[in-house]
Amino acid sequence: MSQSKAQLEEQPRQPAERLPGADLNEAKMPGHWLLARMGKRVLRPGGRELTQQMVDDLKIDDKTDIVELAPGLGLTARLLLERKPRSYNAVERDSDAAAIVKRRLAQFSPINIHISNAEETGLNDACTDIVLAEAMLTMNNQEHKIRIAKEAYRILRRGGQYAIHELAICPEDAAADIQAIISKSLSEAIHVGARPLTRNQWCTCLEEAGFVIEKVHTAPMALLEPKRILADEGLLRTIRFSLNVVKSPEARRRVLMMRRTFRRYQSNLEGIAIIARK
Repeated sequence: MSQSKAQLEEQPRQPAERLPGADLNEAKMPGHWLLARMGKRVLRPGGRELTQQMVDDLKIDDKTDIVELAPGLGLTARLLLERKPRSYNAVERDSDAAAIVKRRLAQFSPINIHISNAEETGLNDACTDIVLAEAMLTMNNQEHKIRIAKEAYRILRRGGQYAIHELAICPEDAAADIQAIISKSLSEAIHVGARPLTRNQWCTCLEEAGFVIEKVHTAPMALLEPKRILADEGLLRTIRFSLNVVKSPEARRRVLMMRRTFRRYQSNLEGIAIIARK
């Protein structure tokens, strides 16, 4: 197993672990938590490889303070913490998700988990060197995207980096009505509002918050394609995920619907990672 995969590998799930949306049935819960319930751990549009590339672009050493917004299942947090930063703070609004991250990162120190909102973290001005968020801005409207980016700008020190990994629409000149159709179809499939932007629109969004763009990387959006699942999850987890989906008729229906939607718009979707500087 390569070092990057080993760094992102998750701990075995404990029976008592409670995923967000646990009270919802599989027909209604958000798509990313449904996939997590089935055993999928990598839930980012550009997969492990794009996350790895984004983290490699960050300047992390033992003097670096990091804030991660909406850390999900803690996979990227583990990769960040393996680099031994001075501090790691997660901001998570869901108490169940926060509990998962806290348990899965228990061997690392120092870490702090804040139950708060990405738009109003409650953290001090200029308190961190890096702010990172993945697959979170896509699920917010344009006003909230800007507000979250401005909050990241506020808590970053001068010269600090803001790293995002999101879903993008391509090509760059995709018409507004096509973008609207894609957003509507995605939202219906995953049961969460999805508002992806083009590469230039994502960059403009960060620039409006005050950032200067440093680097942009893209990768195919192949979240539910067999080859990507195997690359992201490894053989054993891929088998476990597949068996769980097969055993649950409702989950199988939802997962197949998501995959059909992703395939329908595969030429118009990609994962995007952006590093911006304050």
